[in-house]
This record gives sequence, C-alpha cells and structure tokens, in this order.
Amino acid sequence: MSDAQVEIEKLGSSEDSGSQRAEIFERPTGWRGYYHHPVTQVSMLGLVCFMCPGMFNALSGLGGGGQVNTTDQANANATLYATFAFFGFFSGSVNNVLGARRTLMMGTWGYSLYIAAFLAVNIHSGAGAFVVASGAVLGICAAFLWTAQGSMMMSYPTEAQKGMFISIFWAIFNLGGVVGSAVAFGNNFKSTANSVGNGTYVGFLILTLIGVFLPLLMVDPDKMIRTDGTRVNLVRHPSWKTEFFSLFVALKTDPWIILLFPMFLASNYFYTWQFNDYNGAIFNIRARGLNNFMYWTSQIFGSIFIGYFVLDQKRVRRRVRALYGWILVFFMIFVVHVWAYFYQKTYTRAEEGATGAYKIDIFDKNYPAHVWLMIFYGFLDSMWQTYAYWLMGAMSNDPAKLAVFTGFYKSLQSTGAAGVWAADGAKVPYMNIFLSTWCLTVAGMIFAAPMVYLRVTDHTEIEDETLMQMAGVEPIEPSLVAPAEKA
Repeated sequence: MSDAQVEIEKLGSSEDSGSQRAEIFERPTGWRGYYHHPVTQVSMLGLVCFMCPGMFNALSGLGGGGQVNTTDQANANATLYATFAFFGFFSGSVNNVLGARRTLMMGTWGYSLYIAAFLAVNIHSGAGAFVVASGAVLGICAAFLWTAQGSMMMSYPTEAQKGMFISIFWAIFNLGGVVGSAVAFGNNFKSTANSVGNGTYVGFLILTLIGVFLPLLMVDPDKMIRTDGTRVNLVRHPSWKTEFFSLFVALKTDPWIILLFPMFLASNYFYTWQFNDYNGAIFNIRARGLNNFMYWTSQIFGSIFIGYFVLDQKRVRRRVRALYGWILVFFMIFVVHVWAYFYQKTYTRAEEGATGAYKIDIFDKNYPAHVWLMIFYGFLDSMWQTYAYWLMGAMSNDPAKLAVFTGFYKSLQSTGAAGVWAADGAKVPYMNIFLSTWCLTVAGMIFAAPMVYLRVTDHTEIEDETLMQMAGVEPIEPSLVAPAEKA
C-alpha cells in the first residue's frame, strides 16, 4: 500500500472527536484587540487585493488593457491563466507549508510587473512579447495570492459570519477597481486616442508596489482568535510529500467538491466577453472608463446584498440560505444574458474592428441602456464569486482544507479563462464567445445544485476537518459556536 493510501486510510479510522469542546482563548485587549480583530485583518487583506488585483481589474475592465489593439492583452491573459491554472492546483500545498502571510506577499509582485509591461508597450509599441511574458509570471504569483487570500478569508470568521466577511473583503477589494477606473476615466476624459496615457499606468504601478509591502503589516494567522474565542487552527505538515497527499485526501474525503468544478470553471470565463467583446468593442475610451467604474461599483453592492442579507440571514437555516443563494444567482444569469443577447446581435468583430467604426460615447442617447447592462453584469459577478466562496466555507472551517479548495477553485477558474482568452486572441466571433459564456454559467449552477441540496448542512461537523486529522498534523478542535451565533 502506498504512503498516500496509508494517509487516507488513517482518516477513516480516526476517532470521532465531535463531542470535544474547543478551548476558548482570551482575545487581546486595547489597541491590539482592534488590530488583531478578524474584521480588521480581513479588511487589510481586502486592502492588499485593492492595491494589486484591484488595479489589474481596473486595467482589464478598460478592454485590451487600455490599448487600441486588444490582441497583446488577450494573449497575455491566455498565458496568465494557463500558468495560474497549473500552479493553482498546487498552491494550497505551498500555502500550507510557507504560511498564508508569506504566500500572500509572494503573490503580490507579479501585478507590478504586469502593469509595467503595459507602460512599456505604450512607450515602445513593439514590446508586446514583454506583456505576454509578464502575464505568465503573474499567473504564478496570482495562484499564490488568491490561495492565501481564500484560506484566511474563510477561516477567520465563525460559521455565522462567513457571508459578512466575504462581503467585507469583496467590497474593499472591488474599491480598487472603482478607484482605478475613476483615475483612468479622469485621465482620459478628453482623449481621442482610444487608449490610456502613460500617467494612468504609472499611477497603477505605484499602487501595486504599495500593495507588495502591506502583508508585512498584517497579523500572523497563528495569532488570530475568532470573535467566539476559538483559535484559527494552523497546519503544521512535516513535509511537502504529506502536503501533496492532502490534495488527494481532500478529494477522497469530500468528493462533493467535484460538483462545484463546472462553477469554478465558469467563474472568470465571462470576463472576456464583458471586457473585450462588449466594453472594449463598442465604446470609446471615455465610455469604457465610466463603464468600468460602474461595473466595479456595482460589485460592492452585489456582494454585500447576497453575502450579508441572504447568505448570513440568521433567522433562516443555512441549508435554506444555500438554496436561496442558488435561486438568486441562477435568476441573474438569465436576466443579464437575455438582455446582452439583444445587444450582441447588433454587431460583429469584423464591423467593430474596421477603421473609423462608430464607438458609443457617454453623451450618446443609446449609452444609458448599455451602461446598465455593465452594472447588472457587475451584480452577477459579485454574487457568483461570493456564493462560490460561501459554499466552500460551508464545507469546512479548516484553513488547510480551505486552502486546497481555494487552489482547486483558482486552478479551474484559470483553466476556463485561459481557454476563452486564447479564443478571443484568435479572433473567434463575438457571438460564439457570448453563447459559450451563457451555456457554461448555466451548466455550472446546474451541476452545483445537487451539492447545495445534499452536502450543505446547518452546521459544520468535525468530520469535515479531514486534513487536520492526517498523521503528522496538529489535530483540529471543533469550533465552539455561541448559541447567539448559530446558523
């Protein structure tokens, strides 16, 4: 029998410790109480992502990275998501060995390089290969950043707070896209070049460099105590070998996660049509900047709505909340895609790529209806991502297991994105990309439905913390949830 099989078999024979009660720790007082508070730390985590992925989103949302020719950015994103997909599968293991804070900081560097590459293209038009290469590096870095982020964001709250914490993070993170979009809109308001200027890229670059050093100011996760007094249990794996075994352990002991894989695959797929094939295709640079601003602003409200008012509704059982969330997201998919279909029928890639093609401006009569579609797409995106994270958080409270789940999420998310960005770079018709986006999002929710109905429970049990029970790993203790905080 292989070592991996031995590890897995040990899980099945572990004693049921569900009757144990977790040790309650005294939370810090004074200024340390505020600084070490889980809300403060998740807010700081959101600020890191505000500075780095937030600026990336602001740039991507302009369509073509703010360039007239979108090919370089499409190819860079295809490369980015390909490396992201590969390293994302193992990033949970890296996170569990190096620690979340180190992994988070390691992941920030790629965003500065990526934005610097676009600045280089603006100065030297022949530097497109640099953009593609920077995309490959960013894919590796992003895998580490998002895995560390997911592990911390989903393990710091109690069970009854997970929707709220995801909403707090998502709101702050998307403020990066809002601020970045506002800067781009202001800097290019009078531009007739249909691309952004050097000042926009320089501003984004400075913000991402600030984000590189922010993880140094965050509290080490092993010092974190939840609001109910339970400690955030950390993983102490003795070797990389054991860590890689955890990937198979997570799948064997919780195979329901596989039903979320189509949902994970679709979770970044829709960006290509939204940003390049809608916003980047039919609007001028001024309108693209304002659309981008409205899109990321709507994400803040969408995440707060579904996270706090639906998924964390204390008067309703968690299983029922999970069903409500599924119905809401499924309904939004059809609202935005039926609406978008009637716009997509009116233009093609060949027409919009022609010299002198008409581009919608913010002062045109048909602009308001078109920008509202971007707003609703922002709602859908934030609801989709918040719901996906909440479902994973409902499956476990174990940071090790959540890091592995996040790695799966980001790996599959990037696989889908790599494919569609490559298709966009190959000039696949807009309608083909749009219809594939619609079908994949519907399929993702249909596959997730059995998992939502059969796997999500009203409370997370100790049996769900499998990775903490592996040989050589510190055992996890069941969370002690105060009666007032029970779901």
